[in-house]
Amino acid sequence: MADLFIELFSEEIPARMQRSAAAELERAVMAAFGALLPAGVETFFGPRRIALSAQVAAEVAASSSTERGPRTSAPEQALTGFLRKHNASREQLRQEGDYWVLEKSAAAVSAAALIAGAMPGLLRRFPWPKSMRWGGSSSFVWVRPLRRIVCLLDGAVVPFDLRDGADDGHGLASGNLTEGHRFHAPGAFAVSGVTEWRERLTARRVLVDAEHRKQVIAERIAGLATEKGLTVMDDPGLLEEVAGLVEWPVPHLGRIADEHMDLPPEVMQVSMRVNQRYFALRTADGAAAPWFAFVANVQADDGGAAIIAGNERVLRARFADARHFWDLDRKTRLDSRVPALDAVTFQAKLGSQGDRVRRLVRLAETIAPLVGAEPADAARAAWLAKADLVSGMVGEFPELQGVMGRYYALHDREPAAVADAVRDHYAPRGPAEAAPASPVSIAVALADKLDQLTGFFAIGEKPTGSGDPYALRRAALGVIRIIRENGLRLHLRHLLSAAGADEATGQAVFAFIIERLIVQLRAEGARHDVLSAVFQAADDDDLSRLLVRTDAVSTLLQTTDGADLLAAYRRAANILRIEDRKDGPHTGPVDAALLHEVPESGLAAALESVGHVTALLAQEDFAGAMALTSRLRVPLDLFFEKVTVNATDPELRRNRLRLLNQVRSVMDQIADFSRIEG
Repeated sequence: MADLFIELFSEEIPARMQRSAAAELERAVMAAFGALLPAGVETFFGPRRIALSAQVAAEVAASSSTERGPRTSAPEQALTGFLRKHNASREQLRQEGDYWVLEKSAAAVSAAALIAGAMPGLLRRFPWPKSMRWGGSSSFVWVRPLRRIVCLLDGAVVPFDLRDGADDGHGLASGNLTEGHRFHAPGAFAVSGVTEWRERLTARRVLVDAEHRKQVIAERIAGLATEKGLTVMDDPGLLEEVAGLVEWPVPHLGRIADEHMDLPPEVMQVSMRVNQRYFALRTADGAAAPWFAFVANVQADDGGAAIIAGNERVLRARFADARHFWDLDRKTRLDSRVPALDAVTFQAKLGSQGDRVRRLVRLAETIAPLVGAEPADAARAAWLAKADLVSGMVGEFPELQGVMGRYYALHDREPAAVADAVRDHYAPRGPAEAAPASPVSIAVALADKLDQLTGFFAIGEKPTGSGDPYALRRAALGVIRIIRENGLRLHLRHLLSAAGADEATGQAVFAFIIERLIVQLRAEGARHDVLSAVFQAADDDDLSRLLVRTDAVSTLLQTTDGADLLAAYRRAANILRIEDRKDGPHTGPVDAALLHEVPESGLAAALESVGHVTALLAQEDFAGAMALTSRLRVPLDLFFEKVTVNATDPELRRNRLRLLNQVRSVMDQIADFSRIEG
C-alpha cells in the first residue's frame, strides 16, 4: 500500500462549511479512487485548509472481461449503440452462437496516473454551498480562492493542474508546498506526507485537527473561568464554530462593564454569541458573571492585553445597542403589540400571526381544564404568546422570541404563570430543552404545537423523507414529550378536533404523532413489534395509557408463561387462519355438550375464569389483565398436546375451532399478538 496525502489550501473557509467539506472530500476520493481500495482514511479541516490521508494500492491490476451484446440478427442500430455504450470498436467483437460478444481488456494503471487523471475533475465538481470565480478567464470555482494543492503519493508529487482546455487561465498545479500560521509563520514550506505536515504545521502554530482545537479551547476557557470561580455556559455549536475560526487558539477573559449587568442574561449571551462569538460565563449560583471568554488566533507579545481591551470596547458598543432595544421595548405594553400581529404573515394559506393567536386562545382555553390550568390564565398567555415578535429586541435577535415576551409580561405585571407560559410555549425545541411542566405553560405549548400540526396538514404541507420545512416532526415530538414527561391523560383526537381538524386531517395528524412516538420508543430500546401489536389492538388516543399497556405486554413476554403463551397463540391463530379459509369464520359460542375431552373442558373453564379481562382493561389494570391472561398458558398447552382439533366429526371440529377463536379473541383485546416476533 502507498501513502496518499491531499491538502487543499485556500483563503478563509466559512466555519459552517468546513466539516461537511472534509466529509465531501472523503466521499469524492472514495468514489474516484475506489479501484485503489483506499483504507485508513483520515480527514482534517480548518479555517484555511481541508486535507485527507489514506493508504491506497500501488496500482490497479490489468483485467479482462467479456460482455454479451445483441443478437447477430439484431438491427445495426442496436449493435452501434452497444459499441458506443462500451466505447469499443467492431474489431473487439466476436460471434458466439447467435450473439455478438465484446472482449474487453484493461492494462494495469498506476495509482499516480489514476489520481492525476481524476483530481482535476474531482476539484472542479466539488459541491460547495457557495462558490466564487477568480483568476481572469478561468472557469474554476471554489468557496474562496484556492491557493495551493498538495498531492503526494509516498512522498512524491502527483502532478496535475486545474486548466480546463488551452484557453483556461487557471494554472494552479499540484505540489508539495503548504503554509503555516498567517501571522506567526507566513511563507511556504515543503512536506513529504501527513506526519511531517502535521508536525511542521504544529511548529508553525497551526493545529490541524478540529477536535484537538475544540478540546484546547474548551479546556483553556474552563481553566480561566475556574480561576475566577466561574463556569462556562455549555454551547457546543459555538465551540464548533470558534474552532473553525482559529488555527492557533489562544483563549482570554474580558470584563463586562457594570452598567450592562442589569440586562437580561439571555440578551447578554445571545448578543455575545451572535455578534462576537464570545462565551458567556456564570457565577457559582448560576447568575450571569461580569466576564466573558473569547478566543484569539494569535499569541500576543503583551499577553493579550491589547486584544482584551479591544474586545471589551466592542462588547460595550454591542451591549449599548441591546440596551436601546431593552429600554425602548418596555415603553410599550406587551398586550398593545398584539394588533400589530395582524400585519405579520404566519403562512400564506394559514393567515397572519394575529389569526394564529386567536386560534391559540380558543384551543388553550379548551386544554387548560384537562391539564389543571385556569382557562383565563391560559387564554391570556396564548393572547400574549406571539406579541414579542414585533418587539425591537426580537427583531434584532429572533433567538429570543418567547424569552423577551416573558420579561416584558413581568414588566407589565402579568401573573408569573402567564409570563412563564409566554416563554415556555415554544418548548421543547429539541432534546436538550426541558418540556414545560407548569399547567398554564403546558396548555399553551400544546395549543401551539397542535395548531401548527393541524394547520399545515390541512393545507397538504406534510413532512417528506427529504424535508420538513415547517418543523412538524419537532412539533409532534414536543406534544409527545409534554404528555409523557407530565403523565398527562388526554384524548388526542378530541384535541385535534378542537384545533379545527376535520376527521381526515385529525386522523392523519394522529397517525403522524403515533409514528413519531414509535420512533422515539424504538430509539429508547423498546421492541418495535410489541409497540405495533399494542397500538394496533388498542386503537387508543391516550398516549399515557398506551405506554402503560405496552410496558405490561413487554413485561408479560419476558416471563416463561408469556413466551409460552405467545407460542400457543401463534399455533391457534395459524390453525384458525387455515380452517377459516375452508369453512369459517368459526365464531359463536362453544357448545358445552360437545366438550368430550378433559383438556378441552379445562380450556373452556379457563376461558370463563379470565372472562373479566375486559373489565380489567377498562379499569386500566393492565398488569392484572396480563396476569389473568397468563392463566391460559397451561390449559392451552394441554389442549394442543391431548386434543385433535380437526376431528373427523364435523360438529366436534367446529366446536374446537370456536374454542380456539375465543382464545384468540381474549388475547386480541390486549394486543395484536400476531405482530409480535419470536
